[in-house]
Amino acid sequence: MLTNVPDGLEAAMARIAGRSDEKRILARLRSSRDAEFLAIYGRRRVGKTFLIHETFKDEEIYFELTGVRGATMRAQLGNFARVFDRCFPEGEPTPLPDSWGEAFEQLRRAIEASDPAGKVVVFLDELPWLASRRSRFLPALEYFWNSWACHRGHILLIVCGSAASWMLAKVLHDRGGLHNRITRRMRLLPFTLAETEAYLRGRRVRLDRKQVLELYMVMGGVPHYLRQVEPGRSAAQNIDAICFTKDGLLAEEFDEIYSSLFDRPQPYVDVVRLLARRRSGWTRNELLKQAGLRSGGGATMILETLEQAGFIASYTPFGRRAKDAVYRLVDEYSLFYLTWIATAPRSVLRSSGSGYWLQLRQQRGWQAWSGYSFESICLKHIRELKEGLGIRAVGTTESSWRSIPATSGDRGAQIDLVIDRQDQCINLCEMKYSDHKFVISKAYATQLRNKRDTFRDRTRTRKTLFLTMVTTHGTRKNAYHDELIDDQLTMEHLFG
Repeated sequence: MLTNVPDGLEAAMARIAGRSDEKRILARLRSSRDAEFLAIYGRRRVGKTFLIHETFKDEEIYFELTGVRGATMRAQLGNFARVFDRCFPEGEPTPLPDSWGEAFEQLRRAIEASDPAGKVVVFLDELPWLASRRSRFLPALEYFWNSWACHRGHILLIVCGSAASWMLAKVLHDRGGLHNRITRRMRLLPFTLAETEAYLRGRRVRLDRKQVLELYMVMGGVPHYLRQVEPGRSAAQNIDAICFTKDGLLAEEFDEIYSSLFDRPQPYVDVVRLLARRRSGWTRNELLKQAGLRSGGGATMILETLEQAGFIASYTPFGRRAKDAVYRLVDEYSLFYLTWIATAPRSVLRSSGSGYWLQLRQQRGWQAWSGYSFESICLKHIRELKEGLGIRAVGTTESSWRSIPATSGDRGAQIDLVIDRQDQCINLCEMKYSDHKFVISKAYATQLRNKRDTFRDRTRTRKTLFLTMVTTHGTRKNAYHDELIDDQLTMEHLFG
């Protein structure tokens, strides 16, 4: 239960599915007696602006300015003047400021003159678009905060942006006037499966967990995408309407995502496309070679930016160093788009609905895509997997592992999730997506023995090894299951 939460805040919070940690942070900032400077960043469509609007009442957002993509400095200042006149309607219309320094000075004088009670929220949304090159926006913001706002206990300054690398470099890791001035930072991630289920229920979408999982495999936990899901339709019907019709939001969202985040999106898209082709992942050197990128700061920025934005993730193999990390595509929508939407006939994407997705589910490629997507979702829900295994309080390190065949007769082995535990045990996790209970065949049992035995031999670990199955509906009991499997989890555990 939150303490010291002002009246009305809990009611506003109740309309936001999940986000429990973020709600607590905002509640503390709202009741703080000190000036606060919050920086929020996260991928496009993840609900950053919605979270602020739903948390704070209209009268508390004292001044809100949203940057416009590609607008000139003069146009942005014109927007500032119009917002200023709406917030402070007394007197003559505000003349267009000559600079951002003058604009912030007008804002300072207006706040002081109005003498507001309670917390004063100044919300600057899409900050990277406001702070364009040669705009001198950031120095003006620094002066506004350092010379005045930070000394006023009733000020809560919130800056928000979708370009994660820009927010980190220019605001959070800034070595200039904003260095160490941010009092709180918040990286807003997509919903978990549990939050997705709660969000859909709040919108009267009543689907069982298998269907919620299928929606998540297509669009992840991005609230704006999930908002398109209509009640009374199956997951397959919704996917067909949202992704494979002329009016579907996700039919053409891919290009918009990357062009809105990056001035030169092509190198970023090239990396994403490469990772979609090789789902086991690439090392940094392999990826740079395939993408035609030179090793150095530029390549590092591309990879770090995509990772901070949540499109890709790096996993350090068991027993290896960080430089040996393997990169994988983990954005559900990007993978789905490149696998299915980008290859769909134009006639399908110009239709009003043809049941195309139901046809695709019968193709062989569907099994490969669903298996990889399920693996990625499991890797994003490590906390829930640990809870299901009863090791929530045990310190762990998660990694992948791959053994390259040493000879022609050596088959090698690959394990996508290794949970290395401080209680001297290791879970070797196999993740399998299936419409029914998964059956361990004789051939697959041979693979499992090879993986376990090869891992023990190559790593020379003395820890106890537990073969762990993570499946949608569980693993059917048979002689191979009883011989090999130590633990099993289902999709129910992923929902927490």
